[in-house]
Amino acid sequence: MTSEVITVAHGVVGYDGRPVLRDVSLTVTTGEVVAILGANGSGKSTLIRAVLGLVPLSAGSVALFGRPARRFRQWHRIGYVPQRLGAGSGVPATVAEVVASGRLARRGVLRPPGRADREAVAEALRAVGLADRAKDPVGTLSGGQQQRTLIARALAGRPELLVLDEPTAGVDAASQEAFAGALRGFVDDGGTVLLVAHELGPLRPLISRAVVVHQGFIAHDGAVPDPAGHHAAPDHDHVHPHGPEEPAGLWSTR
Repeated sequence: MTSEVITVAHGVVGYDGRPVLRDVSLTVTTGEVVAILGANGSGKSTLIRAVLGLVPLSAGSVALFGRPARRFRQWHRIGYVPQRLGAGSGVPATVAEVVASGRLARRGVLRPPGRADREAVAEALRAVGLADRAKDPVGTLSGGQQQRTLIARALAGRPELLVLDEPTAGVDAASQEAFAGALRGFVDDGGTVLLVAHELGPLRPLISRAVVVHQGFIAHDGAVPDPAGHHAAPDHDHVHPHGPEEPAGLWSTR
């Protein structure tokens, strides 16, 4: 049964009196993979941070799984991967230890990990192609592998919704393919995804809907726009959704 997972109604966000999101409304339902596209500074990352309550709305409302966000407490149902911060952060943890921290919201801090936790961690590591690096210090991984570790951490909590902020930005091609495979498995199991992207790459076939944010407004909500003109050239590999005054076909989605 399809139900609303995320509902944003007339959302407004501003910083220092400057509007960043202007009267934005968005609904994401069970099983959808929704990509938020837009140029730098368009407000796309602010939108997902507002969904998660990380930035306050100055007007409008957000609901998660049908419950007003301000009263939502079931955070184990949501996995969040922020923009690349580095999985290492100077902490001498192994890959498996970082991924295991994704179980805390579901398990609780005081209860020791059990068999279900260990199985979830192993499954998440396999999903992102890092099972063979489980015991390695996370600081020894490449940037792309560290990003895959953070995605595995989110998957380990076995959430119903994944929220990802530019998960493949600056990530090598092998890691992008591994991430696309992990996301495909998550969606096949009934998961819902909201992600911000400046480029889609191997994720493009998974996207069921694209939302283009331009100057704080939603300029497009529907099918992933097809490249056109010079964007369609075989050697063109750049994403920069344009303003609403340009034809929809010009929004690039490499």
